[in-house]
Amino acid sequence: MKSRPTNILPAVPFLLLLFLSPPSPATGAAADASVYQSFLRCLETNTAPEDKISDLVYSPTNRTFNSVLQAYIRNSRLNTSSTPKPSIIITPTKIPHIQAAVLCTKAAGYQLKTRSGGHDYEGLSYVSDSPFFILDMFNFRSIEIDAAAKSGWVQAGATLGELYYRIWQKSNVLGFPAGICPTVGVGGHLSGAGYGNLLRKYGLSTDNVVDAQIVDVNGKLLDRASMGEDLFWAIRGGGGASFGVIIAYKIVLVPVPETVTVFRVEKYLEQNAKYLGNADSLVALLGKEFPELGLKKEDCLEMSWIQSVLWWGLDNETNPAVLLSRQPESVNFGKRKSDYVQTPIPKASLEWIWKKMIESGKTGFVFNPYGGAMDEVPATETPFPHRAGNLYKIQYSISWKEAGVEAEKKYLGQIRRIYSYMTPFVSKNPRSAYLNYRDLDIGIVQPASKNSFDEGKVYGGKYFNGNFERLVKVKTAVDPHNFFWNEQSIPVLPSKA
Repeated sequence: MKSRPTNILPAVPFLLLLFLSPPSPATGAAADASVYQSFLRCLETNTAPEDKISDLVYSPTNRTFNSVLQAYIRNSRLNTSSTPKPSIIITPTKIPHIQAAVLCTKAAGYQLKTRSGGHDYEGLSYVSDSPFFILDMFNFRSIEIDAAAKSGWVQAGATLGELYYRIWQKSNVLGFPAGICPTVGVGGHLSGAGYGNLLRKYGLSTDNVVDAQIVDVNGKLLDRASMGEDLFWAIRGGGGASFGVIIAYKIVLVPVPETVTVFRVEKYLEQNAKYLGNADSLVALLGKEFPELGLKKEDCLEMSWIQSVLWWGLDNETNPAVLLSRQPESVNFGKRKSDYVQTPIPKASLEWIWKKMIESGKTGFVFNPYGGAMDEVPATETPFPHRAGNLYKIQYSISWKEAGVEAEKKYLGQIRRIYSYMTPFVSKNPRSAYLNYRDLDIGIVQPASKNSFDEGKVYGGKYFNGNFERLVKVKTAVDPHNFFWNEQSIPVLPSKA
């Protein structure tokens, strides 16, 4: 197994940085053109002439700017005429392009947003109220699978569907524990923890990461050995965008049987699950442990692991090649929130909750059961702390198709109301949340805030519980001036001055 994908290049020996002037008070097209030209000169100085870096940089005056911007926006709520737009989009094809982009953006005094798949529920990878550039990683999609070593390297801009397909090409008895949506980008999914149907057997996606590559704030390319264990710990569940630009992860592949079983049982509610075994043993097991479900063999479907990926993520599709498509079936307006449940909710309370759901409108619940492997990993092993003691996670979801402020106000009100109703039944002190279900309702940090630590502790304590302070120490060590900032990034320690 190579130590890294063959098309990942070593760090350039040095960068000659042109220091740009900070953003000018001038506004309008002239100011935008000046920023673009200065930034492009800096990039061209620090990349090879044959790379034609100008072909990879887009300004709003470029006729393909909007199509590049919108190609990976997965929430129509964040794709309106009033949504803030980037001043520049960079679409690198080589690591030196990323190194130069980091340093040139820093010199320009702009914010850098890194986008790998665009599925951030609040669009923090491509929206900001501060002047910003987008570093779009969609060209970084190399995947190298070594079935004999049961491992692989996958770049941040690859999708989960592409990863599953490449694993299947090499083996029908290996898989990887990650999400069911095939168009999700690997970079954000793994750096924010990542989970899927193999959660109780093999844990989180990030529990199965053994190496990584990142470009840091100084433009250096680092792997696990050179970044050190603290930073490697932080980018496996703490969100990569707070610490640098994730290039790739080395993953461990997990064994799956040739036959798995999926089932759907419809009662008053719809329940889904997946079992790593055949239908007969599943029916016998649930007949003993969960007789109320009333599972019958005719409810079960036996299939290969890759077919189960299709069944969950793409319904009736049968050709694994569809996993290579980067376009979702539809893009609606949407909002997500999350909770953790640590004590059983009484039956009467559940009936009350269902009643409130029906009264409130369109908000749906998804319950993800914990236990199994999730109970076996210490809460401090990765930044993701929600391990033993949690019965299940709740995702609240609402989607709509109507455009406009009034529709948004109505549907956001519905999901927030349901979230409020759930307060007595979920975790407390803090009321925990899942980073990859990004939710700006639980707190934000203001740009250039003097109270960034206190502001960050509000949401950071919910996403990371007791791991938040260690994340802050790592952030302060590797990015002391907080260049890799976003509205819910890890803050730096307050200045002692």
